Amino acid sequence: MANITVLGSGFGALTTIRELRRQGVEDEITVISPRDELHYLPSSIWLPAGLRKGSALRIPLGNFFVRHRVRHVKASVTGLAGGGRTVLTDAGEFSNDQLVIATGGRFIRKLPGIEHALVPCEGIAVGEEIARRLEGMSGGTIAVGFAANPNEQSAVRGGPMFEFLFIIDTLLRRQGRRDRFRLVFFSPAARPGQRLGDKAVDGLLAEMARRGIETRLGHKMVRLEADKVVTEGGEFAADLILFMPGLTGPAWLSETDLPLSPGGMIEADEKCRVPGHPGVWVVGDSGSFKGPDWMPKQAHQADLQAKAAAANIAAVLKGRSPQTDFKPELVCIVDTLDSGILVYRSTTRGFVTPRLKVFHWLKRAFERHYLKVYR
Repeated sequence: MANITVLGSGFGALTTIRELRRQGVEDEITVISPRDELHYLPSSIWLPAGLRKGSALRIPLGNFFVRHRVRHVKASVTGLAGGGRTVLTDAGEFSNDQLVIATGGRFIRKLPGIEHALVPCEGIAVGEEIARRLEGMSGGTIAVGFAANPNEQSAVRGGPMFEFLFIIDTLLRRQGRRDRFRLVFFSPAARPGQRLGDKAVDGLLAEMARRGIETRLGHKMVRLEADKVVTEGGEFAADLILFMPGLTGPAWLSETDLPLSPGGMIEADEKCRVPGHPGVWVVGDSGSFKGPDWMPKQAHQADLQAKAAAANIAAVLKGRSPQTDFKPELVCIVDTLDSGILVYRSTTRGFVTPRLKVFHWLKRAFERHYLKVYR
């Protein structure tokens, strides 16, 4: 029997496992990752409002691994050897016949003073810290912003920052203390969120104006200070800074011969294959894929890539050529705590809905549906 090794225990990794078994693959599956939990970060936006507790977003995977006959190795990857046939880790070396890299991306922390900002998608603990900081503030300026990888503009995760911005605004209004706070949204992009489409950007900026949220857009970031955001277009005071920098690939990629994109991610084709490396596949944020320039770095896209990779691995193991391309698709509900805006894009169509209460509840229902597979 072949050994299929999956690096990571996030969305793309777990969907790869599920789809391999659904495809009838009976071969050995080994997962290498630092933890045997799924951290459901899409719901970390609700931590400041108390709709979720961090413990509810950490999903143990022990039972999932047993049901899917997975061997989990608790280790951190440090490199590859033999064209990907050997995975190097801090717990030893592990060989494989097929390798799926689903370790996710890494936030670029080169901006001077970035230690003064909270980066929400770095983990559940950051969302909990935002909640603590916000609860302890009696007033002041809250700055929320994001930036892209300058060498790969698609390597950005801006959606959660719009959500944190609107959710904090709604929460402060519910608490009757919005008038004590100044909210400022900032980004080096003149029209942040462009991957969502022009209509979505127009709608998001209009929503900020409606809520009295100031914007500082279109100026390159210079630095962050403990109480200040500095850009080439000026500076402004900030008592709490939430900032999402651009994404790049995992640090250990420098210890491999994998082909990398200008932004430092693994190059991959529409079938999730890594060029020049047979039997090496990539899904999710660690990859740089062929496709439309609006293709998102989000869990849904990672799941679609994982399904394609699993189908292609199953074909290879049966002696057939890979035939499955992943579907480029953006599905995003920008939650505002009491409502939501649905944004959809594919290669054939796209739309943006008005802000409706039903989408907030739909996002909560999707969380329950998605996680029941792992709980």
